[in-house]
Order: sequence, then structure tokens, then C-alpha cells
Amino acid sequence: MSRLLRIGELANLSGVSTRTVDFYTGLGLIESAQRTAGNFRLYDPSCVDRIAAIKVLEANGVSLSDMAGALQRGAGDLAGQLSQVQGDLETLREAAAHAGPAAHQLLLALTARLQSLIATALDLTNNLPPL
Repeated sequence: MSRLLRIGELANLSGVSTRTVDFYTGLGLIESAQRTAGNFRLYDPSCVDRIAAIKVLEANGVSLSDMAGALQRGAGDLAGQLSQVQGDLETLREAAAHAGPAAHQLLLALTARLQSLIATALDLTNNLPPL
């Protein structure tokens, strides 16, 4: 097993502040693996990858509360959620086909953004360490 990291080490390796690590822990986005005798939290090194994933999702417009909610719900209905997203994407494509020029460009941009988010989500899903 890898050596556990103190909060400062995790923050440094992840490129965030200790307050950010504490905030992510409070939201349930990461969990401490155990506590020291002095009651300090220790984190598994895989949290570095998890924080990197959080930063990518946040940069792509996913809110921290949405991430926390998704982690609380679990992946039980992933197929249903992906099906809903696919349906939404088709709806955007149809709307773009029948919209005026300005709305058409906006809908095309939204469709491209949604496709990018789906690709990011799939990539992160394949590489994200478990909580």
C-alpha cells in the first residue's frame, strides 16, 4: 500500500490549497483514508487523481454541488442518465435544424459543448479512481 498523504502534501501535489482540500472533503468529493493520533486527516495518493478530475469537470462547467450530488447518488442509473443526455442531444440537433440563423448557431454551439462534456465524462469515468 502507498504511503498516505497529509493534507498539505495532497494540496501541494494537486496544485490546490489546503482549504480547497478541506472544502472538497466537506462536500464528499474526496475522503480521508484515516486519521493520525493527533486527529489529522491522511489521504490516499489516489486523491491527487480525483482532484485533477474535479478540476477538469469544474473547468468544463460542472458545479461542485453537481459533482457531490452525483457521487451521493452513485452510478446506479448511469445507463439511464446517458440515454437522457443522448435524447437531449438529439433534441438540440432537431431544434438547430429548424431554427433561424442566429438560434441555429447558438444551438450548434450548445450541441458541440454537450458532445465535449460527454467525451470528458467518459474519459474521466474510465480513469477516475474510486472514492
